[in-house]
Amino acid sequence: MKKSVLFCVLLIFVLVACDNEKNDPVEPPEEQELYFPPTTNNSWETVLPEELGWNTAALDDLYSTLESNGTRAFIVLQDGRIALEKYWGDNFFGTAFTRESHWYWASAGKTIISFLIGIAQQEGHLNITDRTSDYLGAGWTSMEAGKENLITIRHQLSMTTGLDYTVDDLDCLDPECLKYKADAGQQWFYHNAPYTLLKDVLSAATGVDYNLYCDQKLEAVTGMSGVWNFTGSNNVYWSKPRDMARFGLLILNKGKWDETEIMSDPDYFVEMTSSSQSLNPAYGYLWWLNGKQKIVYPGLPIAIKGQLSPDAQADLIVGAGKNGQFVDVVPSLNMVVVRMGEAPGDVAVPIEFHNEMWKKLNPVIGR
Repeated sequence: MKKSVLFCVLLIFVLVACDNEKNDPVEPPEEQELYFPPTTNNSWETVLPEELGWNTAALDDLYSTLESNGTRAFIVLQDGRIALEKYWGDNFFGTAFTRESHWYWASAGKTIISFLIGIAQQEGHLNITDRTSDYLGAGWTSMEAGKENLITIRHQLSMTTGLDYTVDDLDCLDPECLKYKADAGQQWFYHNAPYTLLKDVLSAATGVDYNLYCDQKLEAVTGMSGVWNFTGSNNVYWSKPRDMARFGLLILNKGKWDETEIMSDPDYFVEMTSSSQSLNPAYGYLWWLNGKQKIVYPGLPIAIKGQLSPDAQADLIVGAGKNGQFVDVVPSLNMVVVRMGEAPGDVAVPIEFHNEMWKKLNPVIGR
């Protein structure tokens, strides 16, 4: 029933979106050198919207929409500097939500694992064409060996493992929950369990616990200070809002933090942020991609004509999580947008709200 409702909501949204094309390319801004905040403290240079020529009269409408839809944190970076930063409501302890409060990334955290897999590959610990069973061992699924051995790390990254998505619990990591439905690469479905198992692949390949590996390879270099915790079977990253902004800034700069190359493999970075397969061209390696002609949404087995966010720039890439956790990276605007908060409606993955956020942000930034 829930999937049927979600399908109808998304179908209506996409049909409307297809008749409302507003993502025509705009002239890119003059090339600006990116600013990077220090990693040893929480100071961060700001820039006033007025200095950018933005329309501050449109801010009230933007902020009203965000607040009325359960937003806790909203940040916009322009050229790396904080141009907008606003907080609402309470944290989980019942006190005011501030820039020091922690919140969950939900599935937006998948993008961190994707990035770390790329680091592990450039260090020679693994290759994404390797069989998953090389790291998890034979029998990590209930499939017969020939079919199980078709699944590679790349299939896990691109949601194309072919595992059965009609099982009762898509988060279940037990072999009896991981059944055959199609050959790897022949089916796209947003299946959490094979993604979650990437943490075990990462730990087995590197010989280091994935949480520590994240700290060593990502957090220590960028100043991020989050932590991975399990919620049921799901592996969830928690951090302060500015940590999400730091990660977005790193992605905006193609894996380089200031003068430090964290991801030195440009091929993997391009693959990660490009269509990873033809079944769902709006999906890279655990990143969502705007500007494509069709998309398969979470919970659906088929592609629908339309774009992720028709009111946003075509080159937008998105880390998206349950209840509207978003880290948006827009290379053509040299911009990062962060939204954390409660669910803005009854839909677990609020795609329509994400587009509404951009509708309200566009008048501010002059689009």
